[in-house]
Amino acid sequence: MTGSAPQTLDPHEGPTPQTHRLEVTRLDGDAYTVDIRGHRFQVDQPVDAGGTDTAPTPTELFAASLATCVAFYAGRYLDRHGLPRAGLRVRTEFTMAADRPARVTALRIVVVPPPELPERRREALLAVASHCTVHNTLRQPPAVETALEP
Repeated sequence: MTGSAPQTLDPHEGPTPQTHRLEVTRLDGDAYTVDIRGHRFQVDQPVDAGGTDTAPTPTELFAASLATCVAFYAGRYLDRHGLPRAGLRVRTEFTMAADRPARVTALRIVVVPPPELPERRREALLAVASHCTVHNTLRQPPAVETALEP
């Protein structure tokens, strides 16, 4: 509302944020194992970057995280509207910075809808897919703290 006084939220109201944990352990060379809620996968680096290329890189998983989140939201949209998910795909491309610091400078997400998606549903599917949790997090980056264990 225009002209209204700023509202102060009581930190004791509403749901308590839930903290999620995962653990990364060195496997060998540049390969690491990630443990999340009983699931385990690996990350590595390409051979030309000093790794053994046994698994995706952390940066590839970053892009994959966005793409899979978009796919999840798109799939849920289709389910809510009784539309088939068959044929739903998401493609992602990312560009690395040419300067320092090392970082991703651009991501492109392309949602390939199921062939049966009615034309009138395309805009809404894109809107829903564009507001997945990972995309929202990129729009409003979290505070990141890095610490050493005592």
